[in-house]
Amino acid sequence: MKNLIASLLFSSVIVVLATGCGYSQEQQPVWAYPVNPPNFQRSSDDGSIRHVPGSTAGFTLTEVRDLFSTPDWHPEEHPPMPKIVAVGRKPEVFACGVCHRADGPGGPESSSLFGLSAEYIIQQTQEFRTGQRSGSASRVPTDLMIKESKAVTDQELAEAAAYFSAVRPRANLTVLEADTVPRTEVRELFLTPVAGTEQEPIGQRIIELPESLEDYISRDSHARFVAYVPRGSIEKGKTLATTRDTQCATCHGEGLRGSDLAPRIAGRSPTYLFRQLYDFKSGARNGTNSGLMKPIVEPLSINDMIALAAYAGSLAP
Repeated sequence: MKNLIASLLFSSVIVVLATGCGYSQEQQPVWAYPVNPPNFQRSSDDGSIRHVPGSTAGFTLTEVRDLFSTPDWHPEEHPPMPKIVAVGRKPEVFACGVCHRADGPGGPESSSLFGLSAEYIIQQTQEFRTGQRSGSASRVPTDLMIKESKAVTDQELAEAAAYFSAVRPRANLTVLEADTVPRTEVRELFLTPVAGTEQEPIGQRIIELPESLEDYISRDSHARFVAYVPRGSIEKGKTLATTRDTQCATCHGEGLRGSDLAPRIAGRSPTYLFRQLYDFKSGARNGTNSGLMKPIVEPLSINDMIALAAYAGSLAP
């Protein structure tokens, strides 16, 4: 019953947040800010036990959707989760591991916490809380993060930040240059291939897809992704990242693996990275790092931001 209530709560939150916000998505690239279509219906739970490779655990669909219970498929791979990460605090604080996964890899629709310092995680959560960080368009994951940041205590935040910052980053995506990509639709707030083998031109987009849709729906922290980018993007991004006016490594460190000034961006979701560049440019991110980022992103075109995201995402974390 508690899992059913949590699932219904999540559905209600989606409806309220999706319809009650004042943002317009007309100007934002829809592939980077996906929202469920108006007639979207979540698949029903038939009660079967779900499994993922390399794990003996099992959960139902209702259980993996429970916002107050993080599915821990690989508990032997990380320290014990703090309560705030594992189950949250009812009724207003969801379990951090539900969106970010048990040890922090996240996905295209949320942030990977791999390789981020505890200080940076705390800083960014506080900027969500104060309104210095939001999004250029309304997205349920961002709206949930804003809601979470206002409800979580400083002690809970410190425990979650210390836990996630102790996890060693690992690669979980492949960046591929392509002319065509699978035709996609939005499901559960991220892009998924339409049934069949239909392809379409990539155009100027990043199309990032889970290698196994079912494993990702199960919130498996081992889930991997393929990010398709336009041909030539990685080399163009490398050139942009090393020009005199950009010089990403000055702040983000050697190999873009992070420094005291800025977070690791190597090996992160290109879709996520694109949104951050776009949000800095639009002013939706206006916190501590915006003074450094704003002059960098101001002259960048959509294509430039795609290229930079493709290059950073292609690097080893």
